[in-house]
Amino acid sequence: MDLNELTAISPIDGRYRRQLQHLDEYFSEFALIKYRVLVEVEYFFFLAEKKFFKLPAAVKRTLQATAANFSLQDAGMIKETEKVTNHDVKAVEYFLKEELDKCNAGHLKEWIHFGLTSQDINNTAIPLSWKHAVEHDYLPAILNLQSNLLQLAKAWEDIPMLARTHGQSASPTRLGKEMMVFVERLENQIQLFSYIPFAAKFGGATGNFNAHHVAYPKYNWVNFANEFTETKLGLQRQQYTTQIEHYDTLATHFDAIKRINTILIDFCRDIWTYVSTDYFKQKTKKGEIGSSAMPHKVNPIDFENAEGNLGIANALLEHLSAKLPISRLQRDLTDSTVLRNIGVPVAHTILAIKSMEKGLEKLVLNEPKLKADLDNNWAVVAEAIQTVLRRENYPQPYEALKELTRGKNAIDKKSMHAFINSLKIPALIKNELKAITPHNYTGM
Repeated sequence: MDLNELTAISPIDGRYRRQLQHLDEYFSEFALIKYRVLVEVEYFFFLAEKKFFKLPAAVKRTLQATAANFSLQDAGMIKETEKVTNHDVKAVEYFLKEELDKCNAGHLKEWIHFGLTSQDINNTAIPLSWKHAVEHDYLPAILNLQSNLLQLAKAWEDIPMLARTHGQSASPTRLGKEMMVFVERLENQIQLFSYIPFAAKFGGATGNFNAHHVAYPKYNWVNFANEFTETKLGLQRQQYTTQIEHYDTLATHFDAIKRINTILIDFCRDIWTYVSTDYFKQKTKKGEIGSSAMPHKVNPIDFENAEGNLGIANALLEHLSAKLPISRLQRDLTDSTVLRNIGVPVAHTILAIKSMEKGLEKLVLNEPKLKADLDNNWAVVAEAIQTVLRRENYPQPYEALKELTRGKNAIDKKSMHAFINSLKIPALIKNELKAITPHNYTGM
């Protein structure tokens, strides 16, 4: 292992680094600089495309290579410049101007970052990296988990199971249907998530294209910016902004992930409970230990780990969605440091999903236990019997079943059938009632 993992402050970069390292492609300091370079280069190319200057093909190839092959060494050079400028985006601008000098295109240097403020770069670079993280990593992860749950639902669709409401025995259900509850909940929220646009701010120092307009007062900079952000970056430009994006759509993304995470927490707790009631056994792995003191233990740690990580993620997502849309007047800096943390709740969420998938692979259905619980809870067919009696206009059937079952411990098949035999109803109806069992009273 990398011993540096042992000294990391955050478990994301320490204990769990190997499971989450791929997220640095979107959320690391290197990634932020890389995406800034990409946006600056694409903007430079778009200015040339709109005939503000002539861009030699060789120069374009050089900058394309710079963006495509951006390296840690390149980022290190920018960070060294930042030590002097004390401004991260300006350091990127200087880096690209040096690249133009290298290919004898110094006369084009001032078209780099033309008319822009740093937030035109940050509020396109970060949404773009966020878009890629969601599309390439988060959504595939949650969709794959949903697919796994769907497969389990199909496998268990005919497994009858005692339901519990308020923790007490209730009308039986089927295990597959209970899995489908979560499949549908996830489907609904993922669909809502997909409707949320990836928004960007691109409009100059205070959102009015002041510098652009004073340089070219007859040019339609709004159309230019809309076309640039939408066609070159795949982002939806906000039309009226201050210096920064207002982050309302980003906050909506965070709230949507938070809702999905809440569903996953609910699922983890249900599975944990099923394990605790012995409805599921868990596969063991040679060499693993469940407890340092109790050799028999096989603990549902994957679902516990997932629940803990989802809780951390939701706490951070709650702060992000509550804080980011608030900024004093035309801009304060509080969004800057907060935005650098958007990868943290995503990392905890991805880690939780991985833990859940690992836990699901360990589950082994313990059908004898499910059957035994149904056999020991004949009182749950009282609802069925009193409903059929209602259909037959039998007097006060609910009250009769309540007297028989409520708070009683000894309701079994024998006592239930004895009750049915005592009823003054046709033999055909008695046979219908006797055919009802906790195993087949599972609805549609």
